[in-house]
Formats: sequence, C-alpha cells, structure tokens
Amino acid sequence: MLNLLNLDLLALRGELAALCGAVLWALVAAIYTRAGQQVSPLGLNLSKSTIAIGLLGVTIALQGEAGPGLGRPLLLLLLSGAVGVGLGDTAYFEALKELGAQRALLLEALAPPLTALLALIFLQETLSLGAWFGILLTVLGVTWVISERSSRRLPRAIAPLKRPWRGINFGLLAALGNGSSAVLARSALADTSVSPIWAALLRLGAGVLALLLWGSAQGQINRKHLLAPPNAVNPLWQPWHLFGALVIASFGGTYLGIWLQQIALKFTAAGIAQALGSTSPLFILPIALCLGETVSLRALAGVLVAVMGVAMLFSLR
Repeated sequence: MLNLLNLDLLALRGELAALCGAVLWALVAAIYTRAGQQVSPLGLNLSKSTIAIGLLGVTIALQGEAGPGLGRPLLLLLLSGAVGVGLGDTAYFEALKELGAQRALLLEALAPPLTALLALIFLQETLSLGAWFGILLTVLGVTWVISERSSRRLPRAIAPLKRPWRGINFGLLAALGNGSSAVLARSALADTSVSPIWAALLRLGAGVLALLLWGSAQGQINRKHLLAPPNAVNPLWQPWHLFGALVIASFGGTYLGIWLQQIALKFTAAGIAQALGSTSPLFILPIALCLGETVSLRALAGVLVAVMGVAMLFSLR
C-alpha cells in the first residue's frame, strides 16, 4: 500500500509542485504588493531575482550538481528567463501598480489557456478534452474568486484608475510573456537530463541580465528610478524592514517558487502546470479568513469550481 502511494505521488509530482508554488505565492503576494509602493517594478524584480539567484547558487554548490552544459536546452532556458522574468514579471509588476492586485490577477488568468495553446502549436503537446475542460474550470473558478473579491472591495474604496489601458496592456503582456516562457522552459526540460534547480538558476540569471540591459538602455539603473516616488513610501517601512521583507518574499516566492515551477514544467504538460500554478488566489481566502475578513458564499462557490477543475487535472493522470 505504501509503495502504491509513493508511485502515485511520484506520478503527480509535477502537479503537486505547481500547487505548492501557488501556495507560496499566495503567502508572499501581500509583501510584494506592499514593497511595490516603495520600489519600482524594475527595482522589485531585480531585487527578488538577485536574492533568489544567490540562494539557488548556494543550494547547487551544496548539492554538487553538474550543470546542463552547452546546447539547445541551455539556450532555451536562457531565452525563457529573458522573456518570463525580464519581460513577463516586470510587466506584471507594472500592471499591479496601475490596476491593483485583483485586476492584474484577472488578466494573469489568461496565461494558462494561452500556455496550453502555445504548447500545442510549437511543441505539439496535445491535451485530452478532459484536460482542456479541467484547465477551463480551474481558470474560471480562479477568475470568479478574484472578481468576487474585487466587486466587494472596489466600488467606493478605490478611486477610478488614472491609466487603465496602460495597466491592461501590461497585464496582457505579462500573460503572454509568462505563457511563452513556460513553453520555452517545458521544451528544455521535458525528456532531457536538465535538473529543475539548474533551470531555475539559468532562467533567473538570464532574466536579471535582460533587466540590467533594458534598464541601462532606458537610463533607469540608478537610485532615482529603482525606488518609488517619495510620496508612495510608507514611513513605517524603514530600509531594513524593506530588505527583510524582500528576503522573506524572495525565499518563498522566487527561490522556492521558481524551483517548484521548473519541477512542474518538467513532469507535467505546460498548460496544466500553468493552470495549477495560477490557483494562488484560492489560497489567499484562508489567509483572509484568519485575518478576520469576511469571505462571501459566491467566492466560496468560485473555489468549488476551481477545485473541481484541479481534481479533473489530477484524476486524468
């Protein structure tokens, strides 16, 4: 019986890794949102990626694991990092700043079906009708939860958006960047000996390099552009508070999060990995309940729909 359970867990390691990554992202999302009031999107992306690179480098050194070597997988992972971390994450942080967390997450919900479609076109990665339906249910449930929380909190509490189309464009760019990045990483990891932790390090390294090149070309690699305007700074957050928060968020959301994402992309289809990884809003609800926030029955209904989708994706394995 124990051997059977181990085999089942081994077969589902990609799906389980994606869900664990979603839980971690839910735990650190509030830290990133608050830090984004003091650090620009470029600065926030560089900070969390650089910290995670250091942690991944130490982990690889302790493990003594050999790198992937030169070849097609290496090039694909570097390109994946430049597109996903350099472009996708920065665009997402811009969308967060312009639209707020709920609206930005609604646009990010486009990433899983987009990823599955790109994987079908470029990798010939076909999914069963049940898998497509599971992805649809998962995305629908997550979108339902996000929109329900938004509708309860936005009408009078938040002023009208100043630049909505800028935020929408960045949100769509983030979804496209993350979807393309996932497909590139899946191509490099599937049926190869490349380890997920090396994939995480290479993707982050390429992303940071792309950010530095882009930021330098735009003249934004300086204190003025990396920090948010002074009137956006929370006076309760001193520099050491900010650094400590970034270290915690980078450890959970980037170091562990991107490592788990690579495990998911290696052992399950790209569209399924993205769909399960996008469920972080579902895990925010228990956190909200613990903080004394009321969660509506309609939001719980959205959770139920998403859980049905997740259950379908697991059962198809």
